[in-house]
Amino acid sequence: MPLALLALAIGAFGIGTTEFVIMGLLPEVASDYGVSIPTAGFLVTGYALGVMFGAPLMTVLGTKVPRKRMLMLLMGLFIVGNLLSALAPAFSVMLTGRVVASLAHGAFFGIGSVVAADLVAPHKKAGAIAMMFTGLTVANVVGVPLGTLVGQSVGWRVTFALVAALGVVGLAGVAKLVPDVPRAEGVRLRHELAAFKNAQVLLAMAMTVLGFGGVFAAITYIAPMMTHVAGFADGSVTWLLVLFGIGMIGGNLVGGKFADRALMPMLYVSLGALAVVLALFTLTAHNKVASAVTIVLIGALGFATVPPLQKRVLDHAHGAPTLASAVNIGAFNLGNALSAWLGGVVIAAGFGYTAPNWVGAVLAGAALVLAFLSAALERRDGASRPAAGSLPTEQPAVAHH
Repeated sequence: MPLALLALAIGAFGIGTTEFVIMGLLPEVASDYGVSIPTAGFLVTGYALGVMFGAPLMTVLGTKVPRKRMLMLLMGLFIVGNLLSALAPAFSVMLTGRVVASLAHGAFFGIGSVVAADLVAPHKKAGAIAMMFTGLTVANVVGVPLGTLVGQSVGWRVTFALVAALGVVGLAGVAKLVPDVPRAEGVRLRHELAAFKNAQVLLAMAMTVLGFGGVFAAITYIAPMMTHVAGFADGSVTWLLVLFGIGMIGGNLVGGKFADRALMPMLYVSLGALAVVLALFTLTAHNKVASAVTIVLIGALGFATVPPLQKRVLDHAHGAPTLASAVNIGAFNLGNALSAWLGGVVIAAGFGYTAPNWVGAVLAGAALVLAFLSAALERRDGASRPAAGSLPTEQPAVAHH
């Protein structure tokens, strides 16, 4: 794998840390600002919505800019947003800082996915994408737990200042290691937008929203769920997030490996198992050992869907994949926002801290239904375009399809 993938992984590490670290610090932030846990959850929702809208916006703005330079500009924006969060005197200002940082997220992963895929042979594209996303998953084993520990020990503001410093490292890595990839010639915005006429692209994005939303329905409220239901001490949230991150790393690498071999079966297995595990989490959350195992499985199954879904979008948006790739990253975060909001709704309604797990199970199950629908449409479209020279005897079988 090219060394440039390391630079992309470094940037992904910083972005992953700021995205996920807030979940372990929700009680501290809520207490400092005098807001409820569901209200503090808007820091997750706001970030996710910023990614969703920022991904296409920043990608469109960057269509005239070489990809390396755009990646550097995005890391600069990320640094500014995290510094604003660290210094925020009021909850609304911190929320603004989260949104500013989020604007870099979708475009960085979207453009980075295209750059990563272009650096390797066609049969290694999903693996290259997974390698970049390894930075995001490793952040959950190293960056997020350390950030949570620092936040709980010396204050969450220090955590976000350190995240801004991670952004500086990411910027330096991109500047040093990513090659000057020329901007694709002859590809204009209308070509990029044309990808959204493809039903398979839209179905892949819908699977992204629902599948990853299932993960975040549970993980957004992991701190209060584990402390109030499972009976863990506040300090245990740190290593529980480490377990989630370990699952993410394993699932991401396995998903990348098998997506290059059997993409759709990989989605069937991961989405189906994710729905079952999330449903079971409503029971296992009452036991320390069982809940810890479940958290690992949620991380693994959730991130096993990332490389295949991202590759599916790139495959079906061939020729002009940059905007579609970035929007699919936004779709991951739309799922985050949707599930964080729904999780807050069911908690506020009095159903308890385990109720978001049922929300996640329903979302993951819906994503599985869409996966089967996508495959059925693909088979139908393939059957409607028989290869030239097909024998007449093949026609009844095609008609039966």
